[in-house]
Amino acid sequence: MGDQLLCCCSRPATRTTGHRMDGVSSNAEETKGINERDVMLAAEVPKVEGQVTACDVEYRVYSSRWFILFVFCFLNLSNAMMWLTFAPISDYTAEFYKVTFDQVNWLSLVFMIVSIPLGVAATWLLDTLGLRPGVILAAWLNLVGAIVRLISAIPAIPESARFPVAITGQTLTALAQPFILEAPAKLAQLWFAENQRATANMIGSMSNPIGLLLANVISPAVVKSKADFLKVLGVYCAPAGVGVLLATFGVCSSMPPSPPTASAAATSETFWQGIKKIVKNLQYWILFTIFGVGLGLFNTLATILEQVLCPRGYDNTYVGLCAALMIICGVVGAGVAGILVDKTKRFQEVVKVGFAGAALALLGLSFLSRQRSQQPGIATLCGIFGFFGFALYPISTELAIEVTYPVAEATSSGLLIVSGQVWGIILILITQAIAQPLSAEDAQHANCGTTGAIIPQDMSIAMWVLAGVACFAAIIQIIFFRPTYKRLKAENWEKAVKAKRSGVNLISMKSIAV
Repeated sequence: MGDQLLCCCSRPATRTTGHRMDGVSSNAEETKGINERDVMLAAEVPKVEGQVTACDVEYRVYSSRWFILFVFCFLNLSNAMMWLTFAPISDYTAEFYKVTFDQVNWLSLVFMIVSIPLGVAATWLLDTLGLRPGVILAAWLNLVGAIVRLISAIPAIPESARFPVAITGQTLTALAQPFILEAPAKLAQLWFAENQRATANMIGSMSNPIGLLLANVISPAVVKSKADFLKVLGVYCAPAGVGVLLATFGVCSSMPPSPPTASAAATSETFWQGIKKIVKNLQYWILFTIFGVGLGLFNTLATILEQVLCPRGYDNTYVGLCAALMIICGVVGAGVAGILVDKTKRFQEVVKVGFAGAALALLGLSFLSRQRSQQPGIATLCGIFGFFGFALYPISTELAIEVTYPVAEATSSGLLIVSGQVWGIILILITQAIAQPLSAEDAQHANCGTTGAIIPQDMSIAMWVLAGVACFAAIIQIIFFRPTYKRLKAENWEKAVKAKRSGVNLISMKSIAV
């Protein structure tokens, strides 16, 4: 279950604001734990912003936290499958609904558009009403949207009505996404020990790309012609239904009876108080922008990958394989990053290396995707992009909580998701606008659609633009991002006070798991 400090108040402690102390830097010696100097000076040190008072009752972690994490993972996976149902089969989708590639992209774009206004509302709901109302609402929206999408493929529906019905269902599932994407960081904070938070956040967050992986595998495997749309949309309804059952009857509480850490025991800022603090936090705005660019780049590449490769002769099966490889390697990379950060607390080093590696991989992919018969190279670069890029997601949301503490978790991490959706919309619209007509030579090798009704485009310039944005953002992050870790500082201060008062060796304190 992991080690955890045995100290909490018998009632939820409240955060207090006193003289401000500098946050923890990224230096390994400072972030690893409590050193002797911390212990000796603890009683004389002014309280850190958001600090709680040390008391003589145990902090606890509960085994039920893993089931609750599983429920959020399952919902995240199901919703991600809804999001990317059509992208791997955009040519068949255009033919079935009798629309253009640009209109097919709106089935993905609607998720990003809806997430901007609703993302702010979701942060308020999660921080004010708790995790349980948010997860139940998200589960039902996801299921209703899946059913409406299924209706769009029923043969009795007029062809002219199919696409409007499909995008209505897609919009309903998109309404669920902010509640799901913004929950893992808050769940990790409220239910998990300090040395498990990054890993729990990673598991909850990475269920989303696993859902994207399944969509990239299932959609091309099931849809071989226009007649298969009813079947594939029916397949996606099943996990949505299971998600409703798990959320409605399985999640019984928003938080555990006893907090797992000092910061979890403290009272968060109200939503608007948190917003006021965030506005003045320069390091958060750098993270907000850079993370948004990174998430937007992934969303864009996931949306247009098939449109980038099919003009060069790559079929849907290969495109699905590339997307799957990107996600599988990404989950591995995120797992490595989560464990590394839990052990070392090197947040900023991990996100900087991750962004730089992903930018270089995207640069190479922009070059190879212009050429035919480059299957091994393209697949390898997709894997490298995923390995480095996916590590950014859970670590950045944890980092947002660190640099803004004691701002509520869903507020600081949720706004990052909103930033990613905004950048995703911007980058997708830019790639659509700068797509070029395909040359006559390349058109002979294109493998887009089956009826010839789809006109493929050259996305080379669009890919170079994406690579340029990625490299520029990586440079800005490396030079200017210098965060302080306020949450760790607050927890370390509390540990030092307890050790000073009791004379207990902190290393000997073991966790209580129930």
